[in-house]
Amino acid sequence: MNPHALLATVAALVLLPAQAADMNKVLRVALNAPETGFDPAKVSDLYSSTVTENIFDPLVTYDYLARPAKLIPNTVSALPSISADGKVYTFRLKPGIFFAADPAFKGKKRELTAADYAYSIKRHLDPGIHSPWSFLVDGRFVGGNELVKAAGKGALNYDAPLEGIKVLDKYTLQLTLTETNFNFLPILAMPAFGAVAREVIKAHRDNTNAHPVGTGPYLLKEWKPGSRIVLEANPGFRKLVFNATPGSDPLDKAVVQALQGKTLPQVGRIEISVIEEEQPLWLSFLNRQLDISGIPQVALQSALVIDPKNPLKVRLAESYARQGIQLQRQLLPEITFHFFNMQDPVVGGDSKDKIALRRAIAMSFPVSEAIASIRRGQAVPMNYIVPPGVAGHNPAFRGAPKYDPAAANALLDRFGYRVGADGYRTRPDGKPLAIELACGTSSTDKQWNEYWQKTFDTLKIRLGFRQGKWNELSKANHQGKLQMWGMAWGADYPDGENFMQLLYGRNAGDSNAADFKNADYDRLFEASLKLPHGPQRNQLYDAMNKIAVAQQPWIFGDIRMRSTLAHSYVKGLKLHPLLNTSWRYLDLQK
Repeated sequence: MNPHALLATVAALVLLPAQAADMNKVLRVALNAPETGFDPAKVSDLYSSTVTENIFDPLVTYDYLARPAKLIPNTVSALPSISADGKVYTFRLKPGIFFAADPAFKGKKRELTAADYAYSIKRHLDPGIHSPWSFLVDGRFVGGNELVKAAGKGALNYDAPLEGIKVLDKYTLQLTLTETNFNFLPILAMPAFGAVAREVIKAHRDNTNAHPVGTGPYLLKEWKPGSRIVLEANPGFRKLVFNATPGSDPLDKAVVQALQGKTLPQVGRIEISVIEEEQPLWLSFLNRQLDISGIPQVALQSALVIDPKNPLKVRLAESYARQGIQLQRQLLPEITFHFFNMQDPVVGGDSKDKIALRRAIAMSFPVSEAIASIRRGQAVPMNYIVPPGVAGHNPAFRGAPKYDPAAANALLDRFGYRVGADGYRTRPDGKPLAIELACGTSSTDKQWNEYWQKTFDTLKIRLGFRQGKWNELSKANHQGKLQMWGMAWGADYPDGENFMQLLYGRNAGDSNAADFKNADYDRLFEASLKLPHGPQRNQLYDAMNKIAVAQQPWIFGDIRMRSTLAHSYVKGLKLHPLLNTSWRYLDLQK
C-alpha cells in the first residue's frame, strides 16, 4: 500500500438503530440506462447493482478512502481466518444486525445470521435461478458440484448438508474451497453476495426482483421500471459512525472534515432517474435537478479545459468552477471491447478464414481516432485483458493490432473474401457476406456507428445495425442472438481473475459474452486460479492474452477516464475504484 494513502476506518458499533438520516435531505442522481431488478442473485448489470449495493450487506466491504482499495469487515467482527492452504475461510458475524421490516417477518424483528449468508451464496449455485454470477461459485465449494448435479434442472436442495458452505453456529460461517485460492475474499465484497432472507424470497418468489429486503443503509421505497427509483434510509439500520485519521490527500481531508463523527447515512432519501439521452442528463445537472453527474460526451469540451498536448490533463471550465462545482477524475479499472459471437456461422469459429475476417475488422477500426473524436481524448487504448490498477496487468503487452486498412483488405483477399460486381465482398464459399452490429440509440451511439460504418466500407463488407436498449440487447446476447456487440467490463474485485474469466469456456453464455471456447486458454486459466498474484501467474496471463490476440474473439477498445461533477453543497464525495456509489457517505449542506 502507498505509505501516503489514508488509513481510514469506518467504526461500526452494534447498538440501537441509528435514526441519523435526515429525511429532508434528498440526493438526486441518474442512471444512463435502465435497471433490470434488485435480486442480487439475478442481476449483474451496473445499473441494478448500483441500487442493490445500498440495500444489501456483503460480509466484507472496502474502506471508503484507502487507496489502493482495502478490504475491511462489514457485517463481520473481523476479516475471516484463512487456513494455511488457502481453502478454508471462517467468518464471525456481529450480533444485533437486523433486516429491514417486511410482512414476511410477521411483525417480528429479524436478525441477520450465518444461515442467511449460506442461503444467499447457495442461490448462485441454484440451476433454477440461473444466476449471472454462477461462474464465480461453480465448482468452488467442496460438495457443490454434487449438490447442483442432484438438482438437475430443478431447484437446489438448500437444506442438504454441504461441506463447502457450513453454518457452525448462529453467527459463524465456514466456506471450504475445492482448490487453494488466496484471492477469493474480494469476491464476497460484491453486491451480488449481500445477504437475503429466505422468508422474503419465498414470500415474493413470483417477482423477487421487485422486493429487495436487506440489512443495508437504504430500502426500496418506489420503483417505476426504466424510469424512477426511490430509496429511503432504513430506519432499522445499525449504528455506523464515520471515524477516520486524515492523511496528506486534500480530498481525504475534506471528506473527514465533512463526515468525522457523524452517523451514516446522513441523506434520508435518494431519487434516481433513468435518463438515457446525454443532453437532458447534462441539462438536469446544470439546472440542479441532479446533485451529482458524470460529464456526457456532448459536454466534455464545454465542461473541461483540455490540454491539447496531453488530453488527460484537464481542469474544470471557469464558468463551472465559479459556481463551486466539484470535479473528480479517475482512470477506471475497466476495459471496453467489441466481441464477435464465436458460435455464429459467419463471424465465429476458429478456421483460418474466420480468424482473418475478425482480424481484418480489428485492424480497420481507428481506436485512437475514435478516442480523440468521441471521447475527446478522455481514454487510453486497451492492450491487455487486465486493465491498469488491477493485479495482473502487464503494461508492456501490446495486444491491439496496428491500424492498417490496406493490410486488412489484403488479408481478406488472401483468404478468399472476394469483391463481387456489386462492390461488396462475399464469403470464401461465394455466399453473401453481411454482418450485424448491435448498438444503442443515443447520440453517442450514432457517433460510434459512423466509425463502424466507415470501417466496414473500407473493407467492402455490408454492415447492418441492430438498435435496442441495453437490457433488451443483453437478453438477446444471453440467448446467442447477437453477432457483434460492444460492452464494458468494470472490476467487480481488484484481481485479474475477474477479467481473464471473460474468455473462459465454462463461462460461455454468462460473463463470456463472446461464447469463446479454447482448450488451451481454459487450461491456463484453471492453472492460474491456484496461484497467488505474482510473476508465475502473470506468465499464464500473458499466454492467455496471446491466445486471445491470435483468435481475435474481441476487438480491444479503450479504458475510460471517469469525470464526475458534484454541486458545491455535496459533501463527503470521493470516487472509489470498486464501490459503485458513495451515497451512504454523502451529506448535503445547502
